[in-house]
Amino acid sequence: MAKQTNLNCSFCGRTREEVKILIAGQDGHICENCVEHAQEIIGQELNSKNDIAASGSSNFKLNIRKPKEIKQFLDEYIIGQDDAKKVLSVAVYNHYKRVNNKQIVDDVEIEKSNIVMIGETGTGKTLLAKSVARLLNVPFAIVDATVFTEAGYVGEDVESMLTRLLQNCNYDVPSAERGIVYVDEIDKIARKGDNPSITRDVSGEGVQQGLLKMLEGTEVLVPPQGGRKHPEQKMIKVDTKNILFICGGAFDGIDKVIARRVNTNAIGFSINKDEQEYQRKNILQFINAQDLKSFGLIPELLGRLPVITHLDPLDADTLRSILTVPKNSLMKQYIRLFELEGIKLEVEEDVLDFMVTKALEYKLGARGLRSICESILTDAMFELPGSNTAKLRVTLDYAIKMFGKSKLSALKVA
Repeated sequence: MAKQTNLNCSFCGRTREEVKILIAGQDGHICENCVEHAQEIIGQELNSKNDIAASGSSNFKLNIRKPKEIKQFLDEYIIGQDDAKKVLSVAVYNHYKRVNNKQIVDDVEIEKSNIVMIGETGTGKTLLAKSVARLLNVPFAIVDATVFTEAGYVGEDVESMLTRLLQNCNYDVPSAERGIVYVDEIDKIARKGDNPSITRDVSGEGVQQGLLKMLEGTEVLVPPQGGRKHPEQKMIKVDTKNILFICGGAFDGIDKVIARRVNTNAIGFSINKDEQEYQRKNILQFINAQDLKSFGLIPELLGRLPVITHLDPLDADTLRSILTVPKNSLMKQYIRLFELEGIKLEVEEDVLDFMVTKALEYKLGARGLRSICESILTDAMFELPGSNTAKLRVTLDYAIKMFGKSKLSALKVA
């Protein structure tokens, strides 16, 4: 009993005489002061987690729309691409209808409808996915497939794409589990040949294998800060069965694969030349899973991307409309920028046609229009703020002169 006077709290170090209660444990003791302090810390941690969950659920209340309503919304922001909009609207609607109706009736369980979009650069793949997520009010993340590598190599694990989704919804796991992930540049992880690899393909087939379970739906341990996983790291468990994955890529060269299959090079007197030319320019409309397999996507991955759609190349009329028609069109953006400086911007119709012609020459798509606008208006945006100018009218001569001075004019026409 003499040893009892030498007992002290293992946390704060106070002796038996300095505290009212000293609770004995297996290898130590704790006083009532430390117990109260620990209780306060636990309460604060639990409240902060509840606040995050509450704020996440309030910020992301799923807003399901019918397919026609989804397409109508997309029409306001994206010009053309009616086929892609229709396919995307149906797939997204069916997916979230499945999420809201979890019960299995007559042993019928609805599977996920992940999507793969094929189209040239600047045709609107990313904008379509982003616009759908904004309409439905769900967490959205854009990730680049080229940063992922096979497990054990330098680079990011495929699980880190879910880290971006968690970060975008303040680590609210229930909201993230019904979000949308857009995987860009999916064509860049195609395997090098059509034969299965007998060695490790660090950035190609190995990454595709790593994506399989995640696309299908499984519980994944996600590193909160992304990057590589390591055993000592605290992980967040995320169930991917209700996460919609939309994959996009340019698939440069797949038109040759499709052309060999559909044999569009028919000859004869009865051939409609105009129709043949249209089919040659819009060869992507004939794409199917077999073409993607020939390009280098493994069959297992294609089985988990059942919805395949294409985006048509942008023609002159479409590019012209992109400049002025959408709610967030380029011209409306530049007019607003000059309005903020008290300057009224007017652009002649000939200038718009000139921009479209240059965008078609350089094959830069809708993104190219922005670069061309910048090259024409940069000097004005540099000199006019702070001046007494109240109006700027951009003529064709002015546009040609400014474009000629820019670095963009030095590009070789493809």
